Amino acid sequence: MKQTKEIQYNELTEHYNCYGPVKLGLTTSHTYRLDPKRLTFLLSRYKFVSKIFDKLKNVLEVGCGDGFGSTLVASNVERYTGIDFDPIFIENVHEYRDELINRTFYVHDILASSINKNFDGIYSLDVLEHIDKKDENIFMLNIVNSLSSTGIAIIGMPSIESQDYASQQSKIGHINCKSGDELKELCNKFFNNVFIFSMNDEVVHTGFHKMAHYLLALCTYPKAELSYD
Repeated sequence: MKQTKEIQYNELTEHYNCYGPVKLGLTTSHTYRLDPKRLTFLLSRYKFVSKIFDKLKNVLEVGCGDGFGSTLVASNVERYTGIDFDPIFIENVHEYRDELINRTFYVHDILASSINKNFDGIYSLDVLEHIDKKDENIFMLNIVNSLSSTGIAIIGMPSIESQDYASQQSKIGHINCKSGDELKELCNKFFNNVFIFSMNDEVVHTGFHKMAHYLLALCTYPKAELSYD
């Protein structure tokens, strides 16, 4: 690529010539083509996580998908690990992500087992609503058992109220959406402190849960010696 007419933009062309264009993954490519504004909502959720987890040493994302949001979080923490139960997404991450300096991705089903309990931050966005209600306790338990005793967790999901406006494609997978109170009740089984935030479009706020399209549960001080059948 040639140099630009204005000298301050030459850094852009030099970087482009060196690294090429940034590629979007499987999910984000589809979203960009069909509903690009949704990417702003998605990035806002990851920005919330990145600010809460700022300067943490070892962070885990449960259900990382194509890893699009991992760049935001990884830029604020020392070490990022992303897991997903579907191999196609992890394969896709390694296919298009060319800058994985402090990031690791691998296949793991959190319903099958926890991971070594050494993470000081764990988050899971847009996953819990896909987990059958009968499995939600083991989902949460394995997150807690992968977290340090002083760790922080963030669980994000669409609200049950938002489902009146969800697409038919989304509704197929959304089998366990919750109200703000229901999400807090579940998280309180596993954490001593749970704070529920509302979200509409790209704005995270403390407004009325029943008018929120999306919910974020910030959980601290995991409870000890938990077990569920």
